[in-house]
Amino acid sequence: MKTVIIGATTNPTRYAYLAAQMLVENGHEIVPIGIKSGKVQGVAILNLREKPAVDNVHTVTLYIGPQNQPEWYDYILSLKPKRILFNPGTENQEFQKKAQEEGIDTEEACTLVLLRTGAYSL
Repeated sequence: MKTVIIGATTNPTRYAYLAAQMLVENGHEIVPIGIKSGKVQGVAILNLREKPAVDNVHTVTLYIGPQNQPEWYDYILSLKPKRILFNPGTENQEFQKKAQEEGIDTEEACTLVLLRTGAYSL
């Protein structure tokens, strides 16, 4: 099962980058998706604007603010994840409700904290 990182970046000071690093270190398969090209942890960042198809998605972890999410609601839901993690600063009641209506679990939680405490599970 894969973890999709929406808002992936090559900037090592960003939380999305740190999440990619920690996910890989903990043995999770990542699919980084963002608006800038490059690689993170040796994996090419897919172009969010192209809405790339990804199968076998367990978790989508969000690193884009709620003001930028509506454009991507349908795309993210089309990935059919089992859960969406709303990291601090990405909380969005409207999107959480839409996801829950599709049978997707939602969590307002920090991916980094979940990984550090051993609470990140697939």
